[in-house]
Amino acid sequence: MSSLFPNYARRPIHLVEGKGTIVTDSNGKSYLDFISGIAVNNLGHAHPTLTQALEQQSRKLWHVSNLFESPEQEALAATLMQDTHLSHMFFCNSGAEANEAAMKLARKYTGKHTIITFKQSFHGRTFGAMAATGQDKVKHGFGPLLPSFLTIPFNDPESLAEVEMDDVAAIMLEVIQGEGGVNEITPGFAKAIDDVCKEHGILLIVDEVQTGIGRTGTRFAYEKTVLKPDILTLAKGLGGGFPIGAMAGTSDLAAAFSPGTHGTTFGGNPLAVCVAQAVVQHIFNPLFLEEVKEKSAYLRKRLQQILPDSPFVIKGSGLLIGIECGVDVIPWIEELQEKGLLVVQAGETVIRLLPPLTVSRQEIDKATDILGSVLTEVPVVS
Repeated sequence: MSSLFPNYARRPIHLVEGKGTIVTDSNGKSYLDFISGIAVNNLGHAHPTLTQALEQQSRKLWHVSNLFESPEQEALAATLMQDTHLSHMFFCNSGAEANEAAMKLARKYTGKHTIITFKQSFHGRTFGAMAATGQDKVKHGFGPLLPSFLTIPFNDPESLAEVEMDDVAAIMLEVIQGEGGVNEITPGFAKAIDDVCKEHGILLIVDEVQTGIGRTGTRFAYEKTVLKPDILTLAKGLGGGFPIGAMAGTSDLAAAFSPGTHGTTFGGNPLAVCVAQAVVQHIFNPLFLEEVKEKSAYLRKRLQQILPDSPFVIKGSGLLIGIECGVDVIPWIEELQEKGLLVVQAGETVIRLLPPLTVSRQEIDKATDILGSVLTEVPVVS
């Protein structure tokens, strides 16, 4: 009998070692990891740059609390916000924490309460982030949630136009809804949101917990749109596997987070910041990002060659790729795992591919061969 709460539907394998894109379980079986800790291990497993950075920092300082100045936090913030319109940053431990900070900042700065979010979105499982999430399955059983969230259809300019904006503090969105089905924002809807925010003085919060830090082939996914967030949230790939989250904002917002308004014990600790700095410096290299785009194009081409147009639809951006299958994908995911490929679902009918950004073409070939053999040959009951 397990001593752990059963809040995870755990897979019956114990992974004990990883190198690059390959992970090995306790029985010695190897797998291609196209989950990457759910878009966390952007540089793969045991990347030498990150292991060296962590080892060196571990010999110097682990934790001192945010009561003291941190030039290392300042340096990481500067690296993340270089050549952007953002100017201030807060470090925490996770994506949910970053989104909680963003919602607090928006309400504190504007003095308003309503935050617009979108159906099929996912922003975390804390009470505020859960209330913001546009998926009922996340909310069942917890009673009344935090008020003042208005959830409307995604990519629907007409629904947005019908909202009364007088008490709206912010619009909060994912440029690509990862958990919700790998749903990309359309150019028209992005323009509509941009127009509404400018017209009504509404803050824009862009949740890049899953899409940030090179995942889409750019530093941040919003850079592929007309959107210019007032607040940006990050986590997952930022630490390359070491827990860290962040919230960035414009200079206008800085005064709203005065001493005592928000805080964290462990956020931005020396170990996390050191590893994140190494991650960002590596991934934000323009040549590295160009390689991500090339690998994305190659992966999509391979999928299009292997899978028929119907019922399969390829969607997503960079190395966040969804395969819409039209049926429950759990049986296929189990079969893919049996054949040595780890993937994750996005909603009930979408297989989500999240390989490390360092994945090789040979590994893409092997993964797509497995996908083709399973998705076209193994029957699934709809």
